[in-house]
Amino acid sequence: MEPRRLVVQKFGGTSVATAEGRRAMVERVRERLGEGRQVVVVVSAMGRSGDPYATDTLIALARREGPVDARNLDLLMACGETIAAVVAVGALARGGIKANALTGAQAGIITDARHGDARVLRVEPGAILHNLDDGVVPVVTGFQGVSEAGEVTTLGRGGSDTTAAALGAALAAELVEIFTDVDGIKTADPRIVPDARTLDTVTYEEVFQMAHQGAKVVHPRAVELAMRAGVPLRVRDARSSSPGTLIARAPAPEREWQRYADIATGVTQRAPVTLFRVAAGPGEEVRVFRPVADAGISVDLVNISPEVKSFTVLQEEADTVERVLKEHGFDPEVVRDCAKVSIVGSGVHGRPGVVAAMAEALNEAGIAVLSSADSHITVSFLVPLSQMEDAVRALHRKFGLAGRAAVLPDVEGGPA
Repeated sequence: MEPRRLVVQKFGGTSVATAEGRRAMVERVRERLGEGRQVVVVVSAMGRSGDPYATDTLIALARREGPVDARNLDLLMACGETIAAVVAVGALARGGIKANALTGAQAGIITDARHGDARVLRVEPGAILHNLDDGVVPVVTGFQGVSEAGEVTTLGRGGSDTTAAALGAALAAELVEIFTDVDGIKTADPRIVPDARTLDTVTYEEVFQMAHQGAKVVHPRAVELAMRAGVPLRVRDARSSSPGTLIARAPAPEREWQRYADIATGVTQRAPVTLFRVAAGPGEEVRVFRPVADAGISVDLVNISPEVKSFTVLQEEADTVERVLKEHGFDPEVVRDCAKVSIVGSGVHGRPGVVAAMAEALNEAGIAVLSSADSHITVSFLVPLSQMEDAVRALHRKFGLAGRAAVLPDVEGGPA
């Protein structure tokens, strides 16, 4: 495909649902067109439960009449984005911008056949390119695609972000802009940490890990698609000209050393989760974990010793896990109402003292540590749910994420 000066812009439901949001959307599109770029717009469904056009309202309406299977539920859920796309086209037209709504199928988003959580297999962007060549802004319904058999599918949580990233990759876009109601990715949840900073740049890997560890940022699947294609993402506030947060393969050269001096990029939390401790001898790992896997449940914070196998699951799945373990002869210790708090950052890897600093911060705040785990750029501690917010604030302070220098204890030895 011949390179185009093209930007994909994804707008959330609030950008389409309100007059202020629609004005902001039109302004952001007009800005990029004024730069001589082509624009593809992706929209999410608008409205909240109770609004007549909201997806949750439509689902409740259908289920009042009886059970709805996954295939028909996808057909229904795709309506929300279709409504939003047509409303967006009207707003753009009112602003003097030619636009045309396309469903996921019309936009050529081909997925597997897994209803409710489909994966994008490829994009056949012929209709999008035809609109662009005619000087028309394609407005694509996010969150949806079509299977090889022609069935409407939906992409699961964060599906509109995934749509935008897939289109950005397929169209070799210069940039994918994810417009939200915040001014970028923060060093922590601002509802917990009021002085959390907006990050100017993060790497794909950092934001991927932040999303997996519970941060409400771009969906990991969208980050993965963009990373594979080398398409930068930018998270911005649609109502502002602020640049927001750039997500790319590496930061600008002048920021490289500062990033590693910063140690941590952000603090995240995931809750509620439940901790399981299972008394099981050497070689019994399969007996413990296979029944849980067969129940379709993913485990986290896994720790295996000769006598005990421990792990966490989302609390909503805890009853199922307890049942299947007991069916297989185990009597697990179950600790409910836990939270996983993590620090994420490129500077974590290979840095002595990180775990010690986390433990020190939590100890000073009187917070119990129930379990821990670490990976390449992430260290996570499990704490009581009642102490989660205190834990996040303590770690944010300890690692200087509000702008103060981090202080690590003097240690000897290797990484973390």
